[in-house]
Amino acid sequence: MGKRILRFLQYFIFLGGGIFLVWWQLKSMTPAEKAEFTFSLSHANFRLLIPVAVMSLLSHISRSMRWKLLMEPLGYKPSLMNAFGVTMVGYLANSAIPRLGEILKCTLLGRYEKLKVDKLVGTIIVERSFDVICYIFLVFITVILQFDKVDTYIKEHIHLPNNTMAVPFWVKPLVFLVLLLLLFLLIRKLFRRLNHVPFIHKVNSFFSGVKTGFTSIRQLKKRKQFLLHTVFIWAMYLGQIYVGFKSMEGTHHLGLQAAVSVLTLASLSIIITPGGIGSFPIFVMETLTLYQIHEPLGKAFGWLMWGVSTGFIIFFGVICLLILPYINNKINESNTAHPS
Repeated sequence: MGKRILRFLQYFIFLGGGIFLVWWQLKSMTPAEKAEFTFSLSHANFRLLIPVAVMSLLSHISRSMRWKLLMEPLGYKPSLMNAFGVTMVGYLANSAIPRLGEILKCTLLGRYEKLKVDKLVGTIIVERSFDVICYIFLVFITVILQFDKVDTYIKEHIHLPNNTMAVPFWVKPLVFLVLLLLLFLLIRKLFRRLNHVPFIHKVNSFFSGVKTGFTSIRQLKKRKQFLLHTVFIWAMYLGQIYVGFKSMEGTHHLGLQAAVSVLTLASLSIIITPGGIGSFPIFVMETLTLYQIHEPLGKAFGWLMWGVSTGFIIFFGVICLLILPYINNKINESNTAHPS
């Protein structure tokens, strides 16, 4: 009972934090900023949001197909309709309570397809582990591609002493990566020595699961398809932001490099608050300041992209939640009436 209460308190804090960020963002804007914020949204080219929604749909379908590939070694071959439907219901649940969606979609798919839920949970762990690896890779790519922007941001916001010695540009990212690697090795060594500490043991177990999940991809019979789906999913995420830039006058000049940076920080915001509520526009706004996009416009773009993504999830999540029981009941009745 105590663990349940603690878990609900945790969810309440994260959700409440997101709602507070929404309120704080709107309240902190001056009348002039609110006017510019409203103007930017009202003059957006909403027709371009149609391909954004299409790419969102394609990414979810591809994710469902990738999940099916993970089930094949278990002998499970659920229908794509059920895999996609429970995936959307899972996203809908995650928008309110983090990690509830993973449990819910395994439970629903197990019920509709007569599969064992515990084995389905294992596939989710593998999938999420691989996503963590992909995200870390995305962070490295972002830092390498945008190191000049990151360097400028640090100098403007963290007042470091001026370096009078001129150094080649390529040296800075190289030094950064070396220091990052040394820091990683130091932390890993400390965590191994302190594995008896409960919190550190949990962290070690998590990364051990990530490693196991990543290496288990080698056991898939359709590894190329799995990797292609992964690339396609992230390409659709990136495409949504890039096309979204074109929908607003103040951001239409931004390119793929800016889209990579926004995707990196936007993905992090979804981890911090349920569905990125409140934090998504802030992270997008702060990222766009690196490209001389002033706050009201950056915030408006963040709200626009978050609204499209969240609206899509709510729409399809609710529809799938309502029609999946009906469709599967019809299928079961048909199978009962006409046994093979």
